[in-house]
Amino acid sequence: MSEAMAMVGLFWIAQGDVYVGAKPSGLSPGVRLTPDGVTALGDGGSGLHLWEDVHGLTVTDVPLRSLMRQVGAVKDLALGTVANLALPGSGGPVEEAPAMMTVRVTSSGVDHDLSAYVAAANGYASTEVELSQALLSRLTEGAATMATTLAAMSEWGRTAEAGTPRRQERERLLREWAA
Repeated sequence: MSEAMAMVGLFWIAQGDVYVGAKPSGLSPGVRLTPDGVTALGDGGSGLHLWEDVHGLTVTDVPLRSLMRQVGAVKDLALGTVANLALPGSGGPVEEAPAMMTVRVTSSGVDHDLSAYVAAANGYASTEVELSQALLSRLTEGAATMATTLAAMSEWGRTAEAGTPRRQERERLLREWAA
């Protein structure tokens, strides 16, 4: 049985696990939000930042969805298809690594920059980015708020069956979780 996962704003929710950006695999960098704190994953990760010490949580370098970004993705797909048809043994175009975002964790007056892969190939919708940033800020408001919010996100991830919901539903979820 495959793992149920969905993207809601800047968050990747797989079963009950909540990540900022894409869920990492192997030694790939990533950021997981747990009831204990913000965890840097992968090679070079700097461990756990406990919620009680976290006073700020933001994401920078977020690629925004744009018409040009979508046209570029379609163009790359078309060129790859043509290359595969013209040169069947070529193995296709060389894939670029996904873009990276920076998750900035402020704890004890010090900023820690963690890396996470972008999960949205064509970038993120600006409304979802704004709502996600508000939600991240809300997580730093205290233990009760953080626990309730993460529990709601995790519960949704465990019960979501259809994968990534449509834009309106994603925005509704982000607003609900940030309230």
